[in-house]
Amino acid sequence: MSRRGWFLFILVGFLWGVPYLFIKIAVDPENGFSPAIVVCLRTAIGAAILLPFAIKQKQLMPAIRGIKYVAPYALLEMIGPWILIGTAEQKISSGLAGLLIASVPIWATIFASMRGDKTVWQRKRLFGIVIGFIGLIAIVGLESITGSSDPISILMVLVAAIGYSYAVMMVQGALPHVSGIAINAVAMTITAIFYLPWTFLQWPKHEISDEAISAVLGLGILSTGIAFVAFFSLAAIIGVARGSLVTYLNTAFAVVLGVIILDEPLTTGMLLGLPLVLIGSYFASRKPVSA
Repeated sequence: MSRRGWFLFILVGFLWGVPYLFIKIAVDPENGFSPAIVVCLRTAIGAAILLPFAIKQKQLMPAIRGIKYVAPYALLEMIGPWILIGTAEQKISSGLAGLLIASVPIWATIFASMRGDKTVWQRKRLFGIVIGFIGLIAIVGLESITGSSDPISILMVLVAAIGYSYAVMMVQGALPHVSGIAINAVAMTITAIFYLPWTFLQWPKHEISDEAISAVLGLGILSTGIAFVAFFSLAAIIGVARGSLVTYLNTAFAVVLGVIILDEPLTTGMLLGLPLVLIGSYFASRKPVSA
């Protein structure tokens, strides 16, 4: 990988690892926003950043014409997952949320098998799926049994991860020649419009902290707008498949930032589950060279 490729890889890893920290601060019930408002604001900011790129690429209209695929993508990638993650992070740590999202490659592999990908049954990929699920069981089981985290919130994040894994596969198969930036620009616009009524209805009556405002701005500008531009720039260099390996770096950033900045605990479930989920996701997403 070139020096520019490595820079983008690390940059995307950070930009997609830090949103769990931003979300945790932004949805603070005492001095932050509701999860729905956070989703609306971050997607409005993200769309404002991505739309000019989509127009410059002359890909905005193809994405709009593919609305019957982009709308379900928005539902499974943003409308559903981002409200679930935001709601969950009012009760669980940002690091745990990031760790659970690391299971995306495992779910994606399972969906790929359902769509006819026979390489899923290759020994190393099956090993990855099994190890990954053992890791998830360790996290969910230990966190729930010890009372460290709310099991319903953990389930919400896992549902979000499942939505992520299917959404990308679905839209890539349906619109293979449409720019990812354009697809996400339109999806973010749809999401922002969807949550706009909730933004008016749920606008906080309490004073909003500077930290919550900064977190929403960081979430929208860095983790929703710039991050997507950086990822697709990276994908143009090393391909989408290799670019998706940034998932493992995201998780490391999410856990470390939560511990350092928010003073979140490294629980037994996280310590046992983290390596298993990362190892499982790595092997589950590895296709044989001949495939």
